[in-house]
Amino acid sequence: MRFKDQVSIVTGSGSGIGRAAAVAFGREGSKVVVSDVNEAGGLQTVEMIEAAGGQAIFIPCNVADNAQVAHLIEQTVATFGRIDNAINNAGVGGPLCKITYVSWQDYQQVMDVNLGGVFLCMQHQIRQMLVQGGGKIVNVSSVAGLRGLPNSSVYSASKHAVVGLTKSVAVEYVRKNIRINAVCPVFTRSGMVDSLFSIDPSYEEKLKRNIPMGRYGQPEDISQAILWLCADENSFLTGHALPMDGGMMA
Repeated sequence: MRFKDQVSIVTGSGSGIGRAAAVAFGREGSKVVVSDVNEAGGLQTVEMIEAAGGQAIFIPCNVADNAQVAHLIEQTVATFGRIDNAINNAGVGGPLCKITYVSWQDYQQVMDVNLGGVFLCMQHQIRQMLVQGGGKIVNVSSVAGLRGLPNSSVYSASKHAVVGLTKSVAVEYVRKNIRINAVCPVFTRSGMVDSLFSIDPSYEEKLKRNIPMGRYGQPEDISQAILWLCADENSFLTGHALPMDGGMMA
């Protein structure tokens, strides 16, 4: 077990990529802190981890709220004593339209959650990791953080910012035994993507044509990349934004 006796936090783990990562960490021996604004989904993830023989707790958290993020970290340390792996996955999709139709309120919500949430989580996670002598962080960005995505300007801007934040902070703490990387998934079958297809069913085939591998990502595809970025055998890897995209960026 690659993560035996380690402690892992996964935000946005009530479904999708976050859930897959939380379950995978549990199977690999880690104690898991499941966190989400969706309590029912989060508790279901805890049940899945326990059913697989793992240990997990649920702590609700809106990552755009500094006090709630502080509470998440404090409760994690109070329960398990440390944080070895922090996966900042919580995010929202935002409006699907050209920039001239995006409201300021929509802009603020996307930035507060997708960028502000990663910022706040890293602040509190790193403070704890400095005390304990190190740790690993993986921020979930997107291929939209590596290229433009029409009709998703604000979402794309937020995910580009996550990549920039990841690289900058990785360099800041590279000599403190803290490794920080990002994973950049292509469209992955989850509630967020399925809701996009429900708006316009033609999107499903249209978007798939842009993926050279000819299929969408599955949450388990991305979760395995997240675990790989955290694995101790990859101790020389930091400041990297890893596309998980079926060849799209190539």
